[in-house]
Amino acid sequence: MKDFLKNVGATIVGLLLFFVVLGFFAVISVIGMVASGNSKPSISSNSVLVLQMSGITNDHNSYEPMPFIEDSRVQSMGLNDILLSIKEAKTNPDIKGIYIENDGFSADPAQIQEIRDALKDFKTSRKWIVAYSDSYGPGSYYMVSLADKIYLNPQGTIDWKGLGGQMMYVKDALKKVGVNMVVMKVGKYKSATEMFTEDKMSQANREQTMRYLNGIWDTYVKGVSEARKIPADSLNAYADRLIETEDPQVFVKNKMVDGLLFADEMKAEVKKLLKLKDDDDINQVTPSQMVAASPGMKGGKEIAVYYASGTIVDFADPTTMFASADQIVGDDFCKDMEDLMDDDDVKAVVLRINSPGGSAFASEKMWHAIKKLKQKKPVVVSMSGMAASGGYYMSCIANWIVAEPTTLTGSIGIYGQFPDMSGLLTNKLGIKFDEVKTNRNSTIGQPGRPMTAEEVSLIQRSIERGYRTFLSRVAEGRRMSVAQVNEIAQGHVYLAQDAKRIKLVDELGGIQQALDKAAKLAKLDDYHYEEYPAQKDFFDQLADIGNSGSYLDSQMRNVLGQFYEPFRMLSTIHQQDRIQARMPFVILYN
Repeated sequence: MKDFLKNVGATIVGLLLFFVVLGFFAVISVIGMVASGNSKPSISSNSVLVLQMSGITNDHNSYEPMPFIEDSRVQSMGLNDILLSIKEAKTNPDIKGIYIENDGFSADPAQIQEIRDALKDFKTSRKWIVAYSDSYGPGSYYMVSLADKIYLNPQGTIDWKGLGGQMMYVKDALKKVGVNMVVMKVGKYKSATEMFTEDKMSQANREQTMRYLNGIWDTYVKGVSEARKIPADSLNAYADRLIETEDPQVFVKNKMVDGLLFADEMKAEVKKLLKLKDDDDINQVTPSQMVAASPGMKGGKEIAVYYASGTIVDFADPTTMFASADQIVGDDFCKDMEDLMDDDDVKAVVLRINSPGGSAFASEKMWHAIKKLKQKKPVVVSMSGMAASGGYYMSCIANWIVAEPTTLTGSIGIYGQFPDMSGLLTNKLGIKFDEVKTNRNSTIGQPGRPMTAEEVSLIQRSIERGYRTFLSRVAEGRRMSVAQVNEIAQGHVYLAQDAKRIKLVDELGGIQQALDKAAKLAKLDDYHYEEYPAQKDFFDQLADIGNSGSYLDSQMRNVLGQFYEPFRMLSTIHQQDRIQARMPFVILYN
């Protein structure tokens, strides 16, 4: 008994000490944040902006409130800070150049394009850019191809083999366990459900996928060809022969890189550019330091930049293994639009959208919220990596739509899918069902029986009605007839450079072009912008660290890789709105 009490006491003391230490670090973190907020760092003369390009790039920053706590979740870089730091470095006399180090960098082609355009603009200042990596992917190599010098690890490689990927089909696997997916859809090109109903790509899906892959690859090849003075035919020949498998010296010989160096040897190269002695230190500036040191934009009227990224859902559910923090929650978004509408300080709104779509019901509600906002102040959409299906649904009512040439958009179509698990439950597991009901279709969607022909027909009619509503929303926003929209809709996924030709997009460019257009529409000679939604406060972020759903979600992403999305879609199918406006979910950029 004495030992038991001793152990209990030790446990209690340990827990108390843990919370005391946790509280201590929390206070230190808060003090640090307050102190950093009240002081503006200065940039030393003869400095270099260091872009450590690694991990997954999000459009907006994600902040970890307590970095001393180890967490295996994938950390994300903020495209907003990367772009702003490059812009500030261009005019800051203390910044002499940019050093880019690539380390597993991952971003959408449109995000890569926006960074590359910012670097191209930086070069007009006649400052230098140098890039280094152990291994370049096609996107990251395209991004840095305009650097003055590109270096590669002596045993490194450039993954230059073109773009491609595989779609996964689970129809036969589901059949083996007695599951049949009942699908209703509208749109020849609407292929998000094919993984459940087919065993290979439909011709329509193959056609649209090849178009956007070829479009992105052609952009990469053209950009590299112009920057490195290598004929496009040669670059395609290198891809065909898998140049990445050859001795790294071949990259120097073929002018794809300027030299082969180890990471520590790059310091000497940077010191030469800064005209430093061997024993001098390099003044390095990170993007966050560059942004913090900038004077900021506080003059003029305010334009709100609102970030909406992820799958469109009716409600957030962060507690499940497959829940993602990257969601656009319909009701939350609508409330935020109402707040921006009522805020007299906000004179225009730029919606930064990066979404493959999701719930058609939530998309409709968000469309309505944006329409109301538009009646009071200008709304400009800036499309990021994708704004397709539901992402386009919510975009189409804006005053103006800006997208990068390689943004994926369109996919105007909807579908519904219902798993028939009666074969698994009854035939495989021996579970029997009986039912009672007041009306003929009262038990529609129950797992113990297949759907009747009448039920399928009724839902198909609702899908078709939803599609007609989608068409009418696009027609209203884009000033086209419903017949004109239907001709280019059908669930077809477009590159924005193609979407512009058919009037689904107004302008090619990035968020800066969207801001300039918003200012013009609001008749603002001078403006600054503020970012929304506001970052969570310290304690909300602290609570997120302990969120088991988020933690398990990150682990599943790491373990499953490209198979994560299909399994996530299966696991959350009962939580999804029955009518979905979503584009094909597997897009692999090798």
